[in-house]
Order: sequence, then structure tokens, then C-alpha cells
Amino acid sequence: MGNLDGKVALVTGGGRGIGPVIASRLAADGATVIVNYAHSRTGAEEVIQSITGKGGKAVGIQADISHRAEITRMFQQIDRDPGRIDIVVNCAGLAIPTPLLGDVDEQAVETILGVNLRGPLYIAAEAAKRMASGGRIINFASSVVEFPFANASVYCGAKAAVKAFTEVWAKELGAKGITVNTVTPGATSPGMIDNSPGYRGFFEKASPFGRVGRAEEVAAVVAFLCSPEASWVSGTHILVNGAANA
Repeated sequence: MGNLDGKVALVTGGGRGIGPVIASRLAADGATVIVNYAHSRTGAEEVIQSITGKGGKAVGIQADISHRAEITRMFQQIDRDPGRIDIVVNCAGLAIPTPLLGDVDEQAVETILGVNLRGPLYIAAEAAKRMASGGRIINFASSVVEFPFANASVYCGAKAAVKAFTEVWAKELGAKGITVNTVTPGATSPGMIDNSPGYRGFFEKASPFGRVGRAEEVAAVVAFLCSPEASWVSGTHILVNGAANA
């Protein structure tokens, strides 16, 4: 028996990076996991097979969260089966360079804001209407908000806004017994660092542990925030970066 038995958890970006590891951890803790993906069907199917092969419960729903209509469709599907939602992990994220000098690509800006800003907003709005007391919303920021990188202004801005969302939503939803928190990972593998191997050595040196984080370590923090033990933790931002200075 796990401490999330009977709960239904939605994990966005569940087909790649940190998402599949979070989905697996929540399933191991007893939750029925909805693995959301936009394009990573193969990764989503693999994690679902892994979960069900171990006796857990998981289903996949394809939806590009940068489009509100697809979020609406996803929740309509959730209403039909499994018919409830208790936990949302807004894990999906996308980073595209947006240097200020030169031509700021409008499509890149829209894509970044769609996935990292509007997606979590509309997902939380749909979920909050359906959640009962004990509900959990976990947003994902990024350590680049604390340690900004050049050429990442739109991504940094979107993730900073997500932290503001957390603080406001925690006040709005506390009366319903719903907690809202932010997990702020540093360089993590599997994760975005795997798409930029040239930076791995830099981030390893930035932490006194001499390595990047493991996705399982981030998932453990998410699992705690989803658990009954975290009932008095809301409106907080947890930096999970191994004391790195970048």
C-alpha cells in the first residue's frame, strides 16, 4: 500500500526527460498516473508499459499543452476515465534561445510561452475546478531563474512567472484544502542537460557534489509534495540543484 493509493495524478511532459521518472515514482507510491505527452509517444508508451508491468496503473493522453483547446479536450477525457483528478505535476517544459540582439523570433516566443506559461495556467484552472480537499498542484520552474543565462530571457521570464503563479494560487486554493508548490530543478539527467552535453561539465563543477542531479532525486521531492505529509507546505519554491551556484 502506498501513500497515494486511490489518487489520480496528471504528469505533463511525461514522455521525456524528468517526466517519465516522476510518473514512475508516483505510480510506485500508489497513484493512477495520466502520462501526458505532445510528441513523445514512444517515451510515454515505454513508461506506461513499465508502470503497468510492475502492477501499477497508468494511461496516456496526447495533448499539446501550448493550445488551450487541447487542454480542454484532455480534461474532458479525464472526466470520462478515470473520472477524477487529485494531483497535477506541471512538468512539461521547453527552452529555445531568444537573444535580444538580432531578430527576436516571434514563433519561438509563442512556443516558449505556450508550453511554459499558458499551459500550466490553463491546466491548473481546469484541475482546480475538479479537485477535492487534499489536492496537489506542483509547478516546475528552473534554476535559470535564480542563475540567469544570456539568450534565455523569454524562458527565464516564463519560469519566473510560474513561481508567481504558485504563490497566488496557494492563496486562492488554500480554502479548498489544495496545496500549490514549485519544484525548481538544476541541471538534471534525464532532462534538458542531455540536449546540451557541452554544458554538462560546467554544471558538474557548479555543484560541490561534482555532478548533475538525477531525475530520481527530483521525483522524490515531487513525491513528498504530493504526499499527505506535505499538507502544511504550500506557496513554497524548493530548489533541487545540489547547492550549485549556476
